[in-house]
Amino acid sequence: MINLICAVAEDGAIGYQNRLLFRLSDDLKRFKKLTTGHTVLMGRRTFDSLPKGALPNRRNLVLSRNSEFAAPNVEVFPNLKKAIDSCPRDEEIFIIGGAMLYRQAVLIVDRMYLTEIHASPQEADVFFPMVDFSKWTEVSREEHPADEKNEVAFDFVEYVRKKRR
Repeated sequence: MINLICAVAEDGAIGYQNRLLFRLSDDLKRFKKLTTGHTVLMGRRTFDSLPKGALPNRRNLVLSRNSEFAAPNVEVFPNLKKAIDSCPRDEEIFIIGGAMLYRQAVLIVDRMYLTEIHASPQEADVFFPMVDFSKWTEVSREEHPADEKNEVAFDFVEYVRKKRR
């Protein structure tokens, strides 16, 4: 099972200067709950944005065109296909960013876990790819108002790809 997980603002923005756009404590908790014990696959810039390096209790796969790139507790691959091929068939994989990887992955993933943010940031330099939602079924939606730990309102939404014909 290949999943994609991302927090997306109303305008499609997902980041600015290699940082998340909004402070959403519940989103970070959901991310940890969903990905712990599984494989996370990310681009090198997304890896560089992680404050403590490799995410604990997960297999960390990083895509990099730099064959010299190495980091503790990380497996490095030159492309998406080789990274996915390194995983056992029954492994649950989570694509966690960035934008270039999302553009490739949205064509092959089975499920998307999106945090649909009900706001647009003042500044953004990274955007989620366009998705043809007619090819997806929304299977769950959970609304969250803004509060002291979440600066804007958002929904947790789970989409499953419709069967290909």
